[in-house]
Amino acid sequence: MTETDAIVLHGFDYRETSRIVRLATRDAGVVSAIAKGAKRPKSRYGQGLDLFTSGVAHLLLHPSRDLHTLTGFDATRARPELAGSLARFAAAAALSELCIRFGSEAVQGEIHDVLARGLDALGAADDEAVAAVTLATAWQLVAELGFAPTLESCAACHRPIGPGEVVRFGHRAGGALCRHCAPQAPGARSLPADARAALVTWIAGGTVLGPGEAAARAHQRLLREFLEEHLADGRALRAWGAWEGSAR
Repeated sequence: MTETDAIVLHGFDYRETSRIVRLATRDAGVVSAIAKGAKRPKSRYGQGLDLFTSGVAHLLLHPSRDLHTLTGFDATRARPELAGSLARFAAAAALSELCIRFGSEAVQGEIHDVLARGLDALGAADDEAVAAVTLATAWQLVAELGFAPTLESCAACHRPIGPGEVVRFGHRAGGALCRHCAPQAPGARSLPADARAALVTWIAGGTVLGPGEAAARAHQRLLREFLEEHLADGRALRAWGAWEGSAR
């Protein structure tokens, strides 16, 4: 039996009385588990398996299977405030999708903690701050997954890039490209100095004042394209796309 802090990322009904949930856990990574009897009126899970709820998961881990058994879930923090606006809910769903699609049982610790901090910040944010909070959390998740882009030196020639230098961002190259290397990367996007500084701050866990609407859309697109290049398996990031749409 493993007891670990966990966040409910997703859930769906299974047969008549059970549910299958996806959890981001501190000690077991991102896992799928069956909660037997969760739909019964007097279920021991209560409301603990609501979306985005934090708690202590009691797991029976099966080494040879992808589906584990959830024997209990002691909720410690529900987040009903995320349903208070479409912007907050869509953003939380987009962050959960990143964990579900790209997390694994080998990814532990910080994925759970980064997501918990991000969901709490989203719950306290007004609609104007949602974009910055979500982008910061998403880039931190990417960094914890081991795919942080190179931003302070050229991703191709490794020449240091000055803080005020305008560069281009090459998704396939893995980050910023100096003016000498950028022409060799078709499709690279212009990355203004202030946008690059925001990315550096977000990945480091800092905060940046919310970008304007146009800048926020550019940041959303940049991150989605980066994920599709390096992490995705050809399937669309549906929740991320929905968040982009809701932000407009």
